[in-house]
Amino acid sequence: MFESIYDKKILLVDDDQRILTMLETLLKKEGYHNLVACSCGQEAIEAMNGFFPDIVVLDIMLPDMDGFQICTQIRKHSMVPILFLSAKSDESDKLISYAVGGDDFISKPFSPKELLAKIKNILLRQEYYTKQSSNESSFTFGNNIVNLDKKMLFQNGQELPLTAKEYLLLEYFIQNRNRTLNKNQILEHVWGTSFDGYDNTVMVHIRRLREKIEKDPSNPQFLKTIKGLGYVFYNEKENN
Repeated sequence: MFESIYDKKILLVDDDQRILTMLETLLKKEGYHNLVACSCGQEAIEAMNGFFPDIVVLDIMLPDMDGFQICTQIRKHSMVPILFLSAKSDESDKLISYAVGGDDFISKPFSPKELLAKIKNILLRQEYYTKQSSNESSFTFGNNIVNLDKKMLFQNGQELPLTAKEYLLLEYFIQNRNRTLNKNQILEHVWGTSFDGYDNTVMVHIRRLREKIEKDPSNPQFLKTIKGLGYVFYNEKENN
């Protein structure tokens, strides 16, 4: 367990090249080797879509958008742990960082030992919850793990909250993966035969579910639309 965290992927975001170089040197010396460094918000957003980090070390003050905006964008699709860096130690910055979904906060100038300890603690906690989920009845696709016993979804080791209907919908697709399901089948199983709601209910819930489980909701990898027939949950790993 302790060795596995050094294989985790770390995304570093800071517009000060000296700090980026220092962070990379510090982490590599500690044993981490899967690192990507970005100097602006746009680079960080693009890296999230291709690198799939296990933790993000994110500066608040950046040239194109601030760290709070980046965190808000990330939280639309991922619960990856985010450790904020800030040149200010104001309580307001700390409170905002937690309010937008940050996991921890450290002020500059920071102690290298404290930073390493925070990163290690976050990764160990993430690894623990991932292992706990894997030891129980679970289903894995991409960077998602569905704990079928506890009826919970974990993404990058962090719980990703679902509404009751979103979970039932996801579970139904998993149970019937690689099988095309039409709207009436989905309504009957998830909402019940007595459902008397809006005609686009299934479409709306599938869109919301895709926003949580897909890297690119408009071009889904797992929950696909079969035009004129319905939807299918496809897990590429099981079909290789």
